[in-house]
Amino acid sequence: MASESLDPPAHSSHAASITPLPRVSLQAFCETSELAALIGEAANDRRMEKAHVKVNMGGAGAAVESYRTSPTPNIIVIESNAARAELMGQLEALAEFCDSGTKVVVAGRQNDITLYRELISRGVSDYLVEPFGVMDFISVLSSLYHQDLATPLGRVIAVAGCKGGVGSSSLAHNLAWSIARDLESATVVADLDLAFGTTGLDFNQDPPQGIAEAVFSPERLDANLVDRLLSKCSERLSILAAPATIDRAYDLSENSFDALIEILRATTPYIVLDLPHVWTAWSRRLLASADEAIVVASPELASLRNAKTMLDHLRAARRNDPAPRIVLNGVGLPKRPEISAADFAKAVEMEPSAIVPFDAKLFGTAANNGQMIAELEDGAKIAIIYSDLARAVTGRGAIKRERKSFLEPLLAVFKG
Repeated sequence: MASESLDPPAHSSHAASITPLPRVSLQAFCETSELAALIGEAANDRRMEKAHVKVNMGGAGAAVESYRTSPTPNIIVIESNAARAELMGQLEALAEFCDSGTKVVVAGRQNDITLYRELISRGVSDYLVEPFGVMDFISVLSSLYHQDLATPLGRVIAVAGCKGGVGSSSLAHNLAWSIARDLESATVVADLDLAFGTTGLDFNQDPPQGIAEAVFSPERLDANLVDRLLSKCSERLSILAAPATIDRAYDLSENSFDALIEILRATTPYIVLDLPHVWTAWSRRLLASADEAIVVASPELASLRNAKTMLDHLRAARRNDPAPRIVLNGVGLPKRPEISAADFAKAVEMEPSAIVPFDAKLFGTAANNGQMIAELEDGAKIAIIYSDLARAVTGRGAIKRERKSFLEPLLAVFKG
């Protein structure tokens, strides 16, 4: 009787749903250069940035010899294409030297559910059937530490301008407002421009506390503190406002916002990060590690150069994630020579996710009133652009809108 096969999709998972690994040590013992290269590529993924990974050759035999005189890491990955009896013998030999708490993942080419069950019964954490992809491998490792799949996992959307004055904050705020209202999803805007942030002004809020208290008091940081720091703008939209003061220097470390982002991800479906126009270790880290990265540009030469530089960096840093997005903002400024959207897209090798036209009166009024665009002119072209962008970055389908002829208003009069 033929053995029942192990269903390959059991290990497949969408990249955005994979929880990053904690600070663990991993050692792999490979028989093939292909798996060694795959694990090396996985080690460079943002979800494994906290893990310490070492790749060795030699398979199970090398693992047994290695741990005769040294402690075992948190995770051991063994590649073995041996027959079942030989594989079980290899694992029994390895078990003699494994420390308590060490997790073992086996990779092999035998697609056999009976083998899988026998491995699990002997204490193996998981079995991967080759060939598999980088994200399949990371997904299995992540599941070793994050078994509760029902835990809500927020989606982080980072918005950064490629040049000062391109309107990235305005886009971030209107995008968050559209997600909260149009998609009816709880959303938080985090203003990371601690010295000059405008989130409080744009939403007509003046909270006594904000994001600075979370960043500079890591020992007090928990879900309750974050909840107290949030300022509610609507039923589904809250903000973490910046202090917008320069009485202190904001020299932050690379990991300054990590704990805050983790708390927000556990409690809020969508988190929009309003990043300032700086290039520091922490800003680069947040932009590269977000589920969606949006670069905002204006249609002129310096903006084009910076946008291309940022997009090239993000493509390299996010090889296993969705491509970063580019948004052209302030298009059609009177009397300003502009690079066309087609030429801009060709230069950066990417079509813009949105093209937002210039409207001095609408944006100026909204800024002075502390309102969003759709609050001033619900159904306006720019409001629709923000709504469509909100659907795109959250994975919702775009609304199909009928194109109306300029004769329709006249026809409606005659019909009346």
